[in-house]
Amino acid sequence: MNRREGEGCPRRNADAAQDGDGNSSSPVIAAFKVFQQELDTKHDKHERLVKISRDVTIESKRSIFLLHRVTSVPNADDILKEAEVKLDSVRQKIGQIAEELRGEDIFQFHRAFTPGIQEYVEAVSFLHYIRNRSLISLEEINARLVFMTGEKVELKDLAEAPQTGGQVLTFQVTPSDYLLGVADLTGELMRMCISSVGNGDIDTPFQLSQFLRQIHDGFSYIGNTGPYEVSKKLHTLRQSLGKVEDACYALRVRGSEIPKHMLADVFSSRTTLLDPEEGVV
Repeated sequence: MNRREGEGCPRRNADAAQDGDGNSSSPVIAAFKVFQQELDTKHDKHERLVKISRDVTIESKRSIFLLHRVTSVPNADDILKEAEVKLDSVRQKIGQIAEELRGEDIFQFHRAFTPGIQEYVEAVSFLHYIRNRSLISLEEINARLVFMTGEKVELKDLAEAPQTGGQVLTFQVTPSDYLLGVADLTGELMRMCISSVGNGDIDTPFQLSQFLRQIHDGFSYIGNTGPYEVSKKLHTLRQSLGKVEDACYALRVRGSEIPKHMLADVFSSRTTLLDPEEGVV
């Protein structure tokens, strides 16, 4: 009966064990251990950024839902203040993202947090439009994303806060995230238009129609030079604009004939005639 190779040969087994111990000090093995540690660190940071981005998305959506109530209440100031408080807490979470990205290449982790940043841009631009009836700029958004390390203090509060020698951290929203957030804003404006009509407000739809047309024209100028995701959202933007403009046409032609409590039916009756695959020229 043949013995297995190496069985019953203590010297050979000892030599093999010695070779195995020697491999642990090999420069190649040591280098790969360093690579393993770097990859594990990067993976852990990526997972933390995904979780923070998910929290930013949830809180931003809640702010948007809250802002939609401004069309149904007599005094919208309280709602706007409450929404601002919610967005302040969102900004603190973005400060956590800035802390995680300190000393890192932002584009290595961009896919981990871009959904939350786009949702934040959508929420803060929605609040800005309700207050000012204009589009917030990228510079205005980034100006609010300045933080102190170790403290929940924004740059605007530094003059009143005691100086502790903390390091200033900034988070810069990329132009692509800004564009995609503004593209999502158009859907919220279309819903705001529906709510306004349902509450008997026939002036807001015409304001929204003009504003949406300006946004659409701006995206048309970008063309194929912008992020590839813009082309996907541009179709939705055109649909939202088409619904608002079609409803404004019906209100202008037959607005005086339609009772206020039935104005919301203008959207359900008129927009069903739109071809869902047909864009707005």
